[in-house]
Amino acid sequence: MISKEFTPKRTVCKVTLSVPEDWAEKKVVVAGSFNDWDTESEKLVKKNGKWTTTLRLKPQTEYRFKYLIDGERWENDDTADEYVPNEFGTEDSVVKIGD
Repeated sequence: MISKEFTPKRTVCKVTLSVPEDWAEKKVVVAGSFNDWDTESEKLVKKNGKWTTTLRLKPQTEYRFKYLIDGERWENDDTADEYVPNEFGTEDSVVKIGD
């Protein structure tokens, strides 16, 4: 699930990403164009029955991303704004940040 909340001056959008707890046993990481596809920098935290993290992203931008589940498999977000093909023959999730 994706939720978006702008700061009062709308210079930053707080994007909260969450996936169900049963998606992973050990860890969930989100990698994407916002962090150069780094699989270590954005770990989701397990709480209240889901894995979640909040990113601070720039408005008027689109970001590609995927979740790396337990260090083994890649998954898209079920509520992404769209999906686009990638060079690996699968698709990436896209989150669009309005203005």
